[in-house]
Formats: sequence, structure tokens, C-alpha cells
Amino acid sequence: MSKNKNATRADHQVIVVGAGFSGLCMAIQLKEAGYDDFVVLEKAADIGGTWRDNIYPGCACDVPSHLYSYSFAPNPRWSRMFAPQQEIWDYLKRCADKFGVTPHMRFNCEVERAVYDEQKQIWHVTTHDGTELTTRIFVSGIGALSIPAYPKLPGVENFQGEAFHSARWNHDYDLTGKRVAAVGTGASAIQFVPRIAPEVKQLDLYQRTPPWVLSKPDRRMTKIEKLLFKTLPVTQKLFRGGIYW
Repeated sequence: MSKNKNATRADHQVIVVGAGFSGLCMAIQLKEAGYDDFVVLEKAADIGGTWRDNIYPGCACDVPSHLYSYSFAPNPRWSRMFAPQQEIWDYLKRCADKFGVTPHMRFNCEVERAVYDEQKQIWHVTTHDGTELTTRIFVSGIGALSIPAYPKLPGVENFQGEAFHSARWNHDYDLTGKRVAAVGTGASAIQFVPRIAPEVKQLDLYQRTPPWVLSKPDRRMTKIEKLLFKTLPVTQKLFRGGIYW
């Protein structure tokens, strides 16, 4: 790996940042198109992005699983119409291994800076440890939800109780019988609030803007459906198309 800022030859043809759904998809498509000189830089120790980090109670997909998956990698084994977090994460890891992109992954490799040299037509990408990589093509797949957003509440720094973000859920802290305040009614709260409500002593939910909430037609996938999708893949393709339209 070159550290020379004046290098004219790139270390890699493509550098992808992020190993979530989008970064992994890009890696797979590069591999399928015959490209082999690429790396995926991931700040965490594993792939998965959102589905690696979010482990709050009730975390699951809010799009039917047969649609919320790669079109080129259908999964006939989804257990539910809306798969839970662990199942989606496992699916992504299987895809990485199946399509042979795992060797291209560089974990614990957070990108801090990316600068384009117009004259040499090369990107200079700097990681957290000071290493500089160069590439002809730079692809950002960091996602829009990788950094938790904390509310700016006056005096919150003086709060003496337990406090954590849903994206950094503290499973070591038992909420049973506790007074709990949940701030926000976005997609995550819509999932975890109903799960913790029966366990806590009191639950106060603070909302700035009311969201639209639709019924979730979740159910278990039957053995017959999973067998049909496995033996006749076209049926799963039709099922996916039906959900989309």
C-alpha cells in the first residue's frame, strides 16, 4: 500500500467505504463484473451496518423481507414476512461468503478523509491510523443512519439515571419495574416501545412530530411457502414482484 501522495499509480482501482447493504452490494456487483482490484473499508469489526449495530428489543425490518433483500440473492428461508434483525444480519454475512467478497473486506478500518486530485485523477483516502490509500474510483456506502442522533435537551448532562440510544441499546440494564422516558417516535421507537411497555413501571413517550403508522401484516412464513420458494424460485420472484407492485 503506497503512502506517497505524489504516486501516479493507484493502490486499488476501486475503494468502497462501508460494509452494510449498499457497500456489500457494490462489492458483489464489482466481483460479478470481473473486477478484482477493490477493497471495502469498514469501521467496525464485521459487515452488516444498520443490522449489525441495532439490537434493540423488537428490531426487525419494516419492509417485507422478500422485497428487502437483494434481487440477485433471494432467500427462501425467511422465517417471517418481516424478518428480525439477527436473521437479516445472517443473510448479509451469507451473501458476502457466497459471492466471494469477504477477502476484499478491511475491518476496523475507519475512513477519516478522502481528497480527489484532479490533476492525477486519483483519490487519496486516509484511514484512522494514518494510512493513505489511493484509488481511481471512490464509492461511499456509509448510509444515512450510521451515527446515532442524540436530542439536545437542556440539563440532560446532569441526569443521574441510565441513558442510552436505541442504536446502542444496553442489554445489561434491566428495565423491569423502572420508570422510562423514550424520546422520539420514529421507526425504532415504534418497534421497541411496545416491547418494553409491559415490563416497565411507567413509560413516558415524548413526540415532536406525529408519524404515519400503518398496520404491519407480519406473520410466520409457512413450511409450504418456504419449500415452494426453494424448489421453484420463480414463485418467490413473483411473490417479490407482487409486494413491490
